[in-house]
Amino acid sequence: MNLRNRKNRIAAEVQTSAMNDIMFFLLLFFLIASTITNPNVIKLLLPKSSTSQSVTKKTVNVSITKDLRYFVDKKETKTDQLQTAIAAYKNLASEVTIVLYVDKTVAIQDAVVVMDVAQKLNMKLVLATEPK
Repeated sequence: MNLRNRKNRIAAEVQTSAMNDIMFFLLLFFLIASTITNPNVIKLLLPKSSTSQSVTKKTVNVSITKDLRYFVDKKETKTDQLQTAIAAYKNLASEVTIVLYVDKTVAIQDAVVVMDVAQKLNMKLVLATEPK
C-alpha cells in the first residue's frame, strides 16, 4: 500500500463568494431599474382605443381608481376639493390640459365629475387609453 500519494494530494475547492456578490448586485440593479421605468404609481386598467395621440403641452394627471379615490398628480384629493386642486395648476401655465386616467371598471358618472370641473375652468380634457 502506498499511503504517501493520498496525503500529498491537493484538495479541489470552488470559490463562490464572488458569484454571490455579482448576483446580489444584478438583483439590486433590476429592482431599481423596474421602479424607475414605471412612473405611474397608481395602478389602473385603462380602456383600449384603436386611435391614440400623445399630449406634449403642460398637463395635469387626474386619476380615478376602482375604489373611487381621486388623485391629482399622484396626490389624493377629495371630490369636493377637486376643482381647487386643478385650478392651482391652471395658474401656473396659460394652456393646461387635463389627462384623465380612469379605471375601466369605474362608472361613467364618476368621470363626468372631472369633466364638469374641466368645463367650469375652461380647460381641455383628454381621456387616457391603452392602445389595442
